[in-house]
Amino acid sequence: MSADRDDFAMAVLDVVDQIPPGRVMTYGAIAEHLQRGGPRGVGGVMARDGEAVTWWRVVRANGTLPAHLMIDAQEHWHSEGTPLRRGIVDIETARWWPE
Repeated sequence: MSADRDDFAMAVLDVVDQIPPGRVMTYGAIAEHLQRGGPRGVGGVMARDGEAVTWWRVVRANGTLPAHLMIDAQEHWHSEGTPLRRGIVDIETARWWPE
């Protein structure tokens, strides 16, 4: 693995660690905050290394996650009080941005 890829992965995971309970960031918002990687790059990091962090706090722009993660994510969202609308994250209400 290249040093750039390692640095990017660590940066993504660091941002995810900062997201407070009940709040979310989108893949694209994390990439925008880091000014690199793009949503797919962030998604790749989350797919490879996301189990180590609060992965349910990183969602698609429409408030969902891949289907195989949705049931577990919904349990976390409910326990944290994440704003939901029709079973998915209400992005407008739950959105968070690092200081």
